[in-house]
Amino acid sequence: MSQTSQYYNDHATTFFEATVGVDMGPLHARFLHNIPAGGHILDAGCGSGRDARAFKDRGYQVTAFDASPELARLAAEHSGLQVQVAHFLSLSDAAQLGLPAGTLFDGIWACASLLHVARRDQPEAWSRLWRLLKPGGFVYASYKHRNAGQPIERMDALGRPFTDCDEALLPEWLKPLPHVSSVETWLTTDQRPGGAQTWLNALVCRA
Repeated sequence: MSQTSQYYNDHATTFFEATVGVDMGPLHARFLHNIPAGGHILDAGCGSGRDARAFKDRGYQVTAFDASPELARLAAEHSGLQVQVAHFLSLSDAAQLGLPAGTLFDGIWACASLLHVARRDQPEAWSRLWRLLKPGGFVYASYKHRNAGQPIERMDALGRPFTDCDEALLPEWLKPLPHVSSVETWLTTDQRPGGAQTWLNALVCRA
């Protein structure tokens, strides 16, 4: 088990309670605007299951996974979905997520999850998600925003490794992806109480 997965396994309840009630409505709306009604969404690195449940409650078909077995268990309880245990770099086909081989998604939601993938592995993680996306589909991803002069990779006070991102780095990681038709980025402020973190949000469309 990776260092990150171990951390979230050990602190699953604390993390769940801190994140499950965060209002993600505006980001959900921006993402779902691009997803057909009833479409199939992959919640990649679903954490508490907050977003997976919100999408399910709005009538979407949802598949979810997380790298932490304990968080996956809590997310399943909260969302009412079967949540698989998987890691970005191990994904090769939807069959690993309990779906028929070759299944593709209308949208992929990777909220504050790819940021735990090492910088050198970011292109590969994106490529593995991209293979699971339908033509015309969208990937949403968010990273803690990196300011000029700050390191890209760092360890936080809790011992979690982070890869931060900015508007110049993201295109480097997306460069290997075929058939990218648009990339939209914007900044938001952390919605948790007292949060001051700036986030880089991205919507990437497959032609």
